[in-house]
Amino acid sequence: MVGIGPGARNEISQRALDALKNSETIVGYKLYVDLVKDITKDKQVVATAMRKEIERVEMAIREALAGKTVSIISSGDPGVYGMAGLVLEMVSKENIDLPLEIISGIPAANAAAAVLGAPLMHDYAVISLSDLLTPWEIIERRVRCAAEADFVIVLYNPKSSQRNWQIEKTANIVLQHKSSSTLVGIVKDASRADESVTITTLDKMTSHPIDMTTVIIIGNSTTFQYHNYMITKRGYQL
Repeated sequence: MVGIGPGARNEISQRALDALKNSETIVGYKLYVDLVKDITKDKQVVATAMRKEIERVEMAIREALAGKTVSIISSGDPGVYGMAGLVLEMVSKENIDLPLEIISGIPAANAAAAVLGAPLMHDYAVISLSDLLTPWEIIERRVRCAAEADFVIVLYNPKSSQRNWQIEKTANIVLQHKSSSTLVGIVKDASRADESVTITTLDKMTSHPIDMTTVIIIGNSTTFQYHNYMITKRGYQL
């Protein structure tokens, strides 16, 4: 299970690169496989569409049981909304004895934070707004609790063509507990060729372009802006 980071080649760890180079079969979501296609061009590649995670893991397990060295890739880190958990769930459910290795990668939240400056310097919560696998009632409760506790909040999967109301609902919930002037960083395609960065305020957050490749970081009550940097105070007495 290999994390390939947010997308840029120089943000893939050497350990991850070595694992891909030493693998006979590469399995992954097509968009992520394309990010490393120069490494995988001489290997067996199994690339599938979105929402085919179970099928990808089943194929990877079959290949591994056949004696092949297999890498199943995730963007970011495989243990952060990635494939590591599903692989471990499936092999444990079937009691499959396979040598497994999890190779970490830079999560999108950290890549976005680095572009913005230092917004994650204090306690933060990472919440996915996708309700495909998690009921919206649970997501809403988590957003409310994080906002009420003044966490910095990182939002994954904020909006898609089919899910366009969740981000508006989230903004309204957070506005009940945070000031409308709270800083918000919006990073699209962090570390990729089309990267874009916006620093705005909570009341204007949803007026900016947002999609599935966007990571949103909502500051806490200490977060401030200096030039193009978004900084959350750690608490040092300066």
